[in-house]
Amino acid sequence: MPNLYIMAGPNGAGKTTTAYTLLPEILSVWEFVNADEIARGLSPFRPDSVAFEAGRIMLQRIDFLISKDVDFAFETTLSTRSYVQTIRRAKEAGYSVTLFFIYLSSPEMAVSRVAKRVSMGGHHIPTDVVYRRYERALKNLFTLYLPICDSFWVVNNSGEEPIEVAHGGLRMQEIIKDSVLWNFLRSEHGNGN
Repeated sequence: MPNLYIMAGPNGAGKTTTAYTLLPEILSVWEFVNADEIARGLSPFRPDSVAFEAGRIMLQRIDFLISKDVDFAFETTLSTRSYVQTIRRAKEAGYSVTLFFIYLSSPEMAVSRVAKRVSMGGHHIPTDVVYRRYERALKNLFTLYLPICDSFWVVNNSGEEPIEVAHGGLRMQEIIKDSVLWNFLRSEHGNGN
């Protein structure tokens, strides 16, 4: 059974950094589809100017990889519904879908992490976009994505070291490591479900 891994979380959470270790070194996954990386390849000095085209190429690459039955991963903030159909298509094609959500404790922390990334030569995301995506990502995590993923891991990356919050899914029992945070997130963003 091929595997699809989704690296998700707010801007600045550490999705790409985590992916570059987790995917090749632990999961032996060599295909990682990331719209930011695609945009940098298309226009290294102005990647924001080709964001739409990079997103289109990303979706085409995902469809291609699904058709080849290979293990792969992609990165997203989960701030839109757009990957629900992608996940359903992958599952219909026989994929097991695992979601890794990297949590930050506040949108202010996300803004700060993005600013730090920019100071080190990384790409900028406007502050209002970071705030909007932060809230939508958490809501969509609980209402759209967790219910359809075979397994999930939620990790709090707000401190010096990442800390597992919970894991579970359709194919495994839910194990809660930080019940205070998990219950807060579910009540605030998952309509108490």
